[in-house]
Amino acid sequence: MPLSPYIQRLREVIGSELIFVPAVSTLVSDDRGRVLLVHEADGGAWSTPGGSVEVDERPEDAARREVLEETGLTVHLDSLLAVLGGPEFHTRYENGDEVAYVATVYRATVVTGELRPDGVEVTAADWFAPAELATLPLSNFAAELFRVLEWI
Repeated sequence: MPLSPYIQRLREVIGSELIFVPAVSTLVSDDRGRVLLVHEADGGAWSTPGGSVEVDERPEDAARREVLEETGLTVHLDSLLAVLGGPEFHTRYENGDEVAYVATVYRATVVTGELRPDGVEVTAADWFAPAELATLPLSNFAAELFRVLEWI
């Protein structure tokens, strides 16, 4: 996952130590009630489109940007669904970097675009019925999100 210039500067100073990062996640639904998931290149698991909020970026703008970057889709944010944080959202990446995320989760619908994974952060993107979620290899974040929402 490419790091923002801000996070890169922090990492140059503190190395892999724990940092606290605001993030967004978007549950994009289609007219059949399916949810859009992306297959993460760095984790090898399915998750919701999302990522870090940049400095001076509004969370809602970050949510729309991340969905567009990762999937090629422009979305309308329908509602704020949850704000999640705590030890379940603490991540240690393969390179040793530690991050504690607090994620703002939005529900959204597609406005326009053609579904295509970016090939950098995500290797695939697809629609799944809520009943299928428990059978997928989910990222820790997605699994906890779906547990909180009582989808799995």
